[in-house]
Amino acid sequence: MSKLLLIESGTNVCSIAIAIDEKIAGLKESADEKAHAAQLTVFIDQLVKETGLSIMQLDAVVISKGPGSYTGLRIGVSVAKGICYAAEKPLISISSLDSMTHGASMLFKSAVEKNGIDYLCPMIDARRMEVYTALYDSHLNRASQVEALIIDDSSFKERLQTNKILFFGNGASKCKKIINHPNAFFIDDFSPSAQYMVPLAMNAFANQAFEDVAYFEPYYLKDFVATKSQKSIFPDK
Repeated sequence: MSKLLLIESGTNVCSIAIAIDEKIAGLKESADEKAHAAQLTVFIDQLVKETGLSIMQLDAVVISKGPGSYTGLRIGVSVAKGICYAAEKPLISISSLDSMTHGASMLFKSAVEKNGIDYLCPMIDARRMEVYTALYDSHLNRASQVEALIIDDSSFKERLQTNKILFFGNGASKCKKIINHPNAFFIDDFSPSAQYMVPLAMNAFANQAFEDVAYFEPYYLKDFVATKSQKSIFPDK
């Protein structure tokens, strides 16, 4: 019986779950702006108490490795590594886009089949008109490279000529008006969740696909750029 602590912190949702084998024993989530910093460790403590498990009884800690929010990934990975060090537990990392795609394939299975969708396209908002994304085929195999893509009216144009694509995630809604094609379908109410990591995490655990806790780093995809507000640059006189 495998008992996993799952942490999804790479997106706008702070989501924590405990899974026993394939079943979710507990789930805590928040989409509040600063939930990763304020709620992540609180959620873990609450789930441990509610499920009656201790950290020492867990078999592994699972973390979303990105791409996604620089701050969210950094916080999640730091907490996960701290638990792994303290409790001497293995660390498993799961691609945020892989997890989202598995979740969407379950939630929207009927819509995918009804509309003859050829590809699933998760999108994580990367600010302005940029998204972290990749294409997945009907077998959930990655059909394109993971990239930070700036969306314009030519995006996915060639693929959409002969294929139907389902776009989802918090980066998809802002792209709807730009990717304007009859073969483009959009889901507006999809939220990433730690529970979608379970099948991938269980498979990784069975195959002992563990990370080196000491050297593991999130997959940021692009460098973090700190910005200053206009107010700080041009103070009131």
